[in-house]
Amino acid sequence: METSQDRLEITHRKVWLLAGPIIISNISVPLVGAVDTAVVGHLPEPHYIGAVALGALIFSFLYWGFGFLRMGTTGFIAQAYGADDQQGLADILMRVLILAFALGLFAVVIGWPLIDFALYLLESSVEVESLAGDYARIRIWSAPAVLLTYAFTGIFIGMHNTRAAFMLQLVLNLSNMSLDFLFVLGFGWGVEGVALASLIAEYLAMFFGFYLLRQPIRDALRQFDRQRLLERAALIKLFGANANIFVRTLCLLFAFSYFTALSAKMGEVVLAANAVLLHMQSILAYGLDGFAHAVEALSGSAYGAARMKAFKRAVLLTGVWAALIALLMSLLYFMFGESIINLFTNIESVRETAYRFLPWIVLSPLVSIWSFQLDGIFIGSGHTREMRNAMLFSMLAYIALLQITVPAWHNHGLFLALMLFMLLRAVTLLYYYPEIRRAI
Repeated sequence: METSQDRLEITHRKVWLLAGPIIISNISVPLVGAVDTAVVGHLPEPHYIGAVALGALIFSFLYWGFGFLRMGTTGFIAQAYGADDQQGLADILMRVLILAFALGLFAVVIGWPLIDFALYLLESSVEVESLAGDYARIRIWSAPAVLLTYAFTGIFIGMHNTRAAFMLQLVLNLSNMSLDFLFVLGFGWGVEGVALASLIAEYLAMFFGFYLLRQPIRDALRQFDRQRLLERAALIKLFGANANIFVRTLCLLFAFSYFTALSAKMGEVVLAANAVLLHMQSILAYGLDGFAHAVEALSGSAYGAARMKAFKRAVLLTGVWAALIALLMSLLYFMFGESIINLFTNIESVRETAYRFLPWIVLSPLVSIWSFQLDGIFIGSGHTREMRNAMLFSMLAYIALLQITVPAWHNHGLFLALMLFMLLRAVTLLYYYPEIRRAI
């Protein structure tokens, strides 16, 4: 356990101790999606890839709509941790775990009609929609496990314990990938096998998360006070922050979902190619997000302790390292992008289409990194209202841009609008950034 002084010491080593495990574990998250795509990408027809892409899209809305359980938790925990408020830590932990479990049960209940509605809205072939529905109706049962795992991750990052967050993701993703190969390539279960692999892996991760957090949970139970847990001001603050992050996350998910929906209208081959390229985008996003998580924990702790010098240093050091890694990722995609695409699929038409649009993914790390870092600062400091407003403006501008770029340049226009959306996110957050510094 860190001392109060250690929590506010910001060094290059501290940045990497926090970011390193998260980078490794985060990269494994889209690798699961990559394996999902790869195992079905070697089946005979492209509609298998499209089905997994659309099925995963539904759960991006349903599960990552509840992503505030991770992000909001990190901010509250980090601020209490920086202020050395042990009672506050215990209360936040209990509130978040109860909320995560309740929302998980709620997601199961609403999931079935939402799946049918989503498949109605998404325009694709009959084969793709049928397989996507099979995938989604299996995955929905994992909701309580997924949302509790989000909460565990937020708690670990907020307490600067990224090793535990790394171990949790490692169990989730290694078991998911292993079961993918077993169920799809071994047993021949196709898209249903991909969904079942995810379901089992998500419950394994949940049980492991309870094991890793066993001591803080015991401590919180010993200090349990129902009246304090239900304190009105604390609940309003928690639900207000989570509501803002919920709106922000839905906007982000809508932006990528709209991208996939427009891809589907361009045909199965373009949909499959764009699914491959978006997995590459996810790999870079999750990799770079390690520094966003680091700045969440470090800037949040400095903000909670009202230490401006530590806050500024956290922003600077994490930003420098994030920019350097973004440049490295662009170079890797430039040199090995086509080889990476070939790992996803052996369907020649999908490969050739993905090659044509690969330069956008080469550019993406240099464009995306700034919005990732600023998101981390706003989440860590708890300025979620401003983050929500910035995202709403960026999303509306993105939708307007698509009406111009797609008719003019088709799939190139789709990727152009996506890159401009990433830039807009950073610019709008920078507009609000001085408010955080004034609040310290």
